[in-house]
Amino acid sequence: MIPRVSSVFAMGVLPEGGSPLLQVVPFVLILAIFYFIILLPAKKKQQKVQEFLTGLKVNDKIVMVNGIYGQITKLSEQTVEVQIAEKVRVQVAKQAIGGYQGQEPVNEAVSR
Repeated sequence: MIPRVSSVFAMGVLPEGGSPLLQVVPFVLILAIFYFIILLPAKKKQQKVQEFLTGLKVNDKIVMVNGIYGQITKLSEQTVEVQIAEKVRVQVAKQAIGGYQGQEPVNEAVSR
């Protein structure tokens, strides 16, 4: 393993007459790859979840992230009242809504 590590450090040494900017290029490439593979898709998914939550309406049939099915009876800024059975209503945070019944989940998990 030691020869491999030393070769990685050797890549950072400037050749004679080389520009110091050449040392920055690999780091910029790594940051660009990190941004386009990890950060950008996460940002798009977060935006999709936010659009879904703002588009919820009364009488929508939803499924929560814990798997409980129900129908929205009341909406507020941060919470949703969901009827899960006849005469059984629960109030949950909007973030706990996973998607519409019968469709792919939008919000797959709440990890807060």
